[in-house]
Amino acid sequence: MPDQTTPHPGAPQPPPTPPNPFPNFPPPTPTSPLRVVVADDNPVVRAGLTALLSGRADITVVAEAADGREAYEATHLQRPDVVLLDVRMPGVDGISALPYLVRIAPVVMLTYSRESEIVQEALRRGAGGYLVHGEFTADELVAAVRDIKQGRAHFTPSAAGALLAQLRQAQGSVGLLPEGLGSMAVGSTFAPSSSSENLSQVQPDVGQSSSYRARFQLSTREAEIMDHIASGMNNQQIAATCFISEKTVKNHINRIFAKLHSTSRSEAAAKWLGTAPGSARGLG
Repeated sequence: MPDQTTPHPGAPQPPPTPPNPFPNFPPPTPTSPLRVVVADDNPVVRAGLTALLSGRADITVVAEAADGREAYEATHLQRPDVVLLDVRMPGVDGISALPYLVRIAPVVMLTYSRESEIVQEALRRGAGGYLVHGEFTADELVAAVRDIKQGRAHFTPSAAGALLAQLRQAQGSVGLLPEGLGSMAVGSTFAPSSSSENLSQVQPDVGQSSSYRARFQLSTREAEIMDHIASGMNNQQIAATCFISEKTVKNHINRIFAKLHSTSRSEAAAKWLGTAPGSARGLG
């Protein structure tokens, strides 16, 4: 009986392993998947998030939690790369658990709660992002998880609007914001920066905003929408932030353009921010 371990003489032979062209460097090792803890009191939401994230080759859900206490225990035990945390949960809620979780891992709020006060409190307590259900796609959620690990914070339109409101109230004070959120790209992502200069450039001074509103004869709502346009929001994001339809946003923009004698968003923003030629309004 022939030896089962000896290949048949006519059988095809596997190709030889190519030599390492860089003998002084070891071959690359596969990247470990991102480890995620999902905390939400709704079991259907938890299961859906787990299935979605675990379907990506570079992400694995290492634990689920139904409240803040379970989230802390799972995070303390598993040491994940990212925690997805709901706001309203029985027992210990997400906002209460947040300061303890961020000592261990970056935390992204993933919730239906869009109130400005809650968004701002989450940021004050260290959240690295704030995503409101219904305002992001599956791919955007996955991108947020990957980016949070790299220190790039994500915000959906409602949360971005709340942050804009906070900036108005603070009038340029960056002390209320999580460290590193200096350069602002409203809509979903905030790129880290060590300087607050860009914030003052995209956020008009409240007093100046009032005078310019009177000068251009904009209503309060039109001035709010003009602020959003100047900060880079598109119509969909403005609609979500202001809780109005995109059609209503377009109607407001048409009236704004007429009052500012502008034919484009960039021209209107330049006049509103005072960067258009001959404008008296400053940026600092």
